[in-house]
Amino acid sequence: MVPPDPFLGAIATARRDYPFPRAYRELADRVVRDTMALLFPHFIPAVRGDAKEMATEADVAADRETVRALLHEALEGAGPEPAPVLAARFIEALPRLRESLVDDAKAISAWDPAAEELDEVFLAYPGFLAIAVHRLAHEFYRMKVPVFPRLLAEWAHARTGIDLHPGASVGRGFAIDHGTGIVIGETSVIGDRVKIYQGVTLGALSVQKGLAGAKRHPTIEDDVVIYAGATILGGTTVVGKKAIIGGNTWITASVPPGSVVLNAPQAPRTRTPDDDVLDYVI
Repeated sequence: MVPPDPFLGAIATARRDYPFPRAYRELADRVVRDTMALLFPHFIPAVRGDAKEMATEADVAADRETVRALLHEALEGAGPEPAPVLAARFIEALPRLRESLVDDAKAISAWDPAAEELDEVFLAYPGFLAIAVHRLAHEFYRMKVPVFPRLLAEWAHARTGIDLHPGASVGRGFAIDHGTGIVIGETSVIGDRVKIYQGVTLGALSVQKGLAGAKRHPTIEDDVVIYAGATILGGTTVVGKKAIIGGNTWITASVPPGSVVLNAPQAPRTRTPDDDVLDYVI
């Protein structure tokens, strides 16, 4: 008699107890793509025809029902409420989300002298794509849907290099320029008309599992500009309205409104064995 194989038994149990649809990642991909195609003609796949050929209200209604059906499948048994309830709530939020995203695209276009027209931002800017997917993911996060918001966020992260946790609260007219290497933590709060360049981190002073649920990441108030490579850490850190944070700065305390924070250049020196070294965990 052949003895039971514990590996096969463990895998069979894992498959049987798996709580999500088997194609969960593929469903997340389809939800992003179909929702963006519903909101903006720029994202309609070529296989579905020209945007002008899909411009009637009946076409839009059909696309909306496609998104609804996808959500019924993706959220079945995975959320705190029945999938149809969650899907309906998300669909109801879409007009508001589209309005916010148009504001974001306009903010990017107004800031960036290289942007020749608004459609260029919709079509080509990774910052806009990252913000758009974040706003979708944040809706599911607010509804306390587990895992799915992170799948959406990682979809955008893989394509843009921008790591925006779905829990972060982001105001209107958010502009990301270039964007590669940006990290924005779960409890970050970002006000209106904020502009952030590549390599910026809004992080925690330390990573401790016991701090889950606590305010660990900074608050950025309205009309702040944060230049490339700046690192801002801590849940009690507040960057006041209209402050300018210079490139490669390291901030762990609050910044008053209207301030300008610069990383003053220093002449290089030789390290000695007795030098203290800052050891922060981001």
